[in-house]
Amino acid sequence: MRTATVTIEKLRESRSVVITRTEAAQALGVDPRTVTAGVENHTIPSVRLGRRVLIPREKFLRLFDPDPE
Repeated sequence: MRTATVTIEKLRESRSVVITRTEAAQALGVDPRTVTAGVENHTIPSVRLGRRVLIPREKFLRLFDPDPE
């Protein structure tokens, strides 16, 4: 099985409204459990739909914006 590597730049180019915890972890180069911890302590914005946790892409990227508006 082939997996695509997700980067912050690819997320910026994406048109998707949300990303998964796995995609966020790949972009940051961390374990998905680290992203889960950030979601649980509210340092990473998220939306829960049933058991599924989605991260709003724009809000996630703003966390890493060097020049916040």
